[in-house]
Amino acid sequence: QVQLVESGGGLVQAGGSLRLSCAASGRTFSDYIMAWFRQAPGKEREFLGVINWNGDDTYYADSVKGRFIISRANGLNTAWLQMDSLKPEDTAVYYCAAARGFSIQRTSWRSYTDWGQGTQVTVSS
Repeated sequence: QVQLVESGGGLVQAGGSLRLSCAASGRTFSDYIMAWFRQAPGKEREFLGVINWNGDDTYYADSVKGRFIISRANGLNTAWLQMDSLKPEDTAVYYCAAARGFSIQRTSWRSYTDWGQGTQVTVSS
């Protein structure tokens, strides 16, 4: 099991940017693919994107493609979610998640075994 802690959430105006961090501990970070999800009140948890074990492959949901970028540094046991051109509809609790293995063809939250506690992102209009 890997422990995950998100940080970097907050309040931002529409059109602005935020960078979320996900710090991992407990296991070998490079053994895991890392994904980001979000959940707005009354809605299901939404897949945003995923990055492979060494950071050279990513996959994004259409809703955030071109605006959000996932990166990671295995030497720092950290993954990031850079969010640009934020919109009010991006308001949600954002979660990082981890799964062992190499395939990034995993967009369901059920595919991930370890989760952070979440960080709130609020985008004002």
